[in-house]
Amino acid sequence: MYDDFYQLTGRPFQLTPDPQFYFESVTHRKALSYLGYGLAQGEGFIVITGEVGSGNSTLAAHLMATIDRQRLTAAQIVTSRLDGGELVHMAARAFGLEVAGHDKATALASLEALLHEEARAGRRCLLVVDESQNLSVAALEELRMLSNFQLGAHPLLQILMLGQPEFRGVLQGAPELEQLRQRVIASHHLDAMEPGEIGPYVEHRLACVGWRGNPAFDPQVYADLATASGGIPRRINQIVNRLLLMGAVEQRTRLDAAMLQDVLADLDSDGGFGTAQARPAPIPNPAPAQPGVQAAPRPAPVFRPMAVAAPVEPTIDLATFERELARRDEQIAELQQAVIELSDQRAAVPAAPAEDDAEEDRALMAALAERITLLAERLLALEGRSGEQEQALRHVLAMLIEWIEGEGQQRAAA
Repeated sequence: MYDDFYQLTGRPFQLTPDPQFYFESVTHRKALSYLGYGLAQGEGFIVITGEVGSGNSTLAAHLMATIDRQRLTAAQIVTSRLDGGELVHMAARAFGLEVAGHDKATALASLEALLHEEARAGRRCLLVVDESQNLSVAALEELRMLSNFQLGAHPLLQILMLGQPEFRGVLQGAPELEQLRQRVIASHHLDAMEPGEIGPYVEHRLACVGWRGNPAFDPQVYADLATASGGIPRRINQIVNRLLLMGAVEQRTRLDAAMLQDVLADLDSDGGFGTAQARPAPIPNPAPAQPGVQAAPRPAPVFRPMAVAAPVEPTIDLATFERELARRDEQIAELQQAVIELSDQRAAVPAAPAEDDAEEDRALMAALAERITLLAERLLALEGRSGEQEQALRHVLAMLIEWIEGEGQQRAAA
């Protein structure tokens, strides 16, 4: 109804996820940074969580709409309470496979054949699992088993898991999921949007359907909306949807804070908003000023922005981190080459060598063995620093995210 009155080409605040309306808030930008890093690894699990309505599904829809289909084959499933066998069949169907009956072994074989075919065509495969908090521990273990499919040393399937906050508790608290936890290579929790992002979010969605300033919004509407919604996108959609409807009914071209308060009261009274959200109390009219007495200034509305952790100073830069990884890879390769050389030398030794030749071979093998021992010790020393490397990686990610945000702010200022 209001879309006709305001001459909009669609419904800007529908509750179902639509990648057309994707808005890159600070927390969504961070999620995409972690997601991009995880996808670049090409293996393991990526975990994104968020409160109900925080934008998990919209993020997944945006990903599905923007991936390069020439390089990545992606499939998505939305789970209910499935057991392991049902989950395997759901995954097979998501990739377009038809499996007769409920034979889990047949479904697994079909999936593996598809993954091999995609790998030979130069494409990686990604399975997106939404509403992961509904999965049992047995079903999560089944997903881990799917991630075991390999072609040589190359993993064939990567899994992105989206869920509500309780899913993190399941992952962290279930002893049976230790192997899955070790395969999580990137994770992020979607926070609420900042109060200053509410106005741009509303206007972005309106602009997607042809909004040209009708209706206009009083600035106080956005401030009160941030408080009432808690910065959760779905709650914002629900409130603004009703606000626009009221504006169309009353034929208003400007929406103010009083109208928003009426909408919030209606939502609370009819149960359409669930748990009542905190709203700013109305500011009482000041008492008439007495002659010679200066009136006290009207108190400004109090907003409680989301707490932001202090930035962590990185202790290692990206170049140093890459050099460490390259040095480890070189030493692994050198160790492998030394083993190959030793094996070749052993194969070349005659069954009954002459005394001089045998002495020469023993000296050569001893030298190679010493070299292998030295390389192995160095490799173990590097592997022993895996915890430091993981911490360094977190610092690098934080540094990259801060750089991306800084670039965005500079472009906005320009």
